[in-house]
Amino acid sequence: MKESFQKFRQWLQSLSFRTGLIVALCCVLCYALSFAQMLLPISVAAKGVLWAAFYGLAKACQYTALLILGKAGIARLKAFFR
Repeated sequence: MKESFQKFRQWLQSLSFRTGLIVALCCVLCYALSFAQMLLPISVAAKGVLWAAFYGLAKACQYTALLILGKAGIARLKAFFR
């Protein structure tokens, strides 16, 4: 299990900076959807399920984007926004 995780992590780190940005944008979209669905006229239970699903996807995208971008990619993004 540990070896397969290491291989998966190395594969993610081999992806491009642009791919990391796309995954980060998917993260932002999932966060927006997780809270925007509260405006829908559906039951509270369905809202809770949708919130948990979209919030979970957002967190998964967030950590995946961090693995793809790495330390150098994060520094590059910070420099871009300064």
